[in-house]
Amino acid sequence: MPTRRQFVQYTAMLGAAASCGSLMAPLALAAQPLLQRKIPATGELLPVIGLGTSQTFDVDPASTDMAPLYEVLKAFVEGGAKLIDTAPSYRRAERVTGDLVSQAGAHGKVFLATKVSSTGREAGMSQIEASFKALRTDTIDLIQVHNLQDTHTQLALLRELKAQGRIRYIGVTHYVESAHDELLAVLKKEPVDFVQVNYSIGARNAERSLLPYCAEHGIATLINRTFEAGRLFAKVKGRAVPEWATAELDATSWAQLMLKFVLANPAVTTVIPATSQPRYMLDNLLAGQGRLPDARQLERIAAEFA
Repeated sequence: MPTRRQFVQYTAMLGAAASCGSLMAPLALAAQPLLQRKIPATGELLPVIGLGTSQTFDVDPASTDMAPLYEVLKAFVEGGAKLIDTAPSYRRAERVTGDLVSQAGAHGKVFLATKVSSTGREAGMSQIEASFKALRTDTIDLIQVHNLQDTHTQLALLRELKAQGRIRYIGVTHYVESAHDELLAVLKKEPVDFVQVNYSIGARNAERSLLPYCAEHGIATLINRTFEAGRLFAKVKGRAVPEWATAELDATSWAQLMLKFVLANPAVTTVIPATSQPRYMLDNLLAGQGRLPDARQLERIAAEFA
């Protein structure tokens, strides 16, 4: 039986689905809330579905493009999700994120993650101060060293800001498999709370060493490129989701199946697919509910994309 909070979330999401003409079967939303996993450093819980903003949130803040993004954010928050990942290098996305969160009155309801991608302490500090302004907040939940740029210097700066209480967590990121060994080497030398890395059905290198290391050493993980910039959708274009996937895993779309594949790894904390479409946001949220694949089902999913 759903709790009152689940019912409120479900009702809100039904309204959002109706307003954006979603063709999903939203009754599944009533079954249970989003799965949550602990940030090992503190035990704080994060919902497993997050939101990326690269490209999708890079719009003119004064344009009509903001309207669907506001609906994306509304569906995201009302669906029980929290973590929004952005970066200064995503052009206008960081400012748009701050504007939308403020318009929605969602400060305190979301977990804001951004990045630093500068060389040198002074440049890093300048960029970080600009992020506080863009995000319209005095405290940022997570700042990550973007793509390992000047990692040692920037992590030292982030630790100072964390000690001052201006940021809550620190981390490092990358988005290509060729950087996984370098990421792992950094994690072995530099204590961090989070690592953000690419991992998907078609890019499974993170399973070998990086994710097991994070699990063993208490590092939370954010997963980017779960759809491989849309390439995975091309592999199943024109095909229906297998009946077994719906019956056994509660997956009603290919996107849900891709996300569930990644979330089946217990070392994964939160996935951060990007979207500018409210109906896709609602669909992604469904991946954070219901059953996750076991080892046999993972291989069946992988075979669908071979």
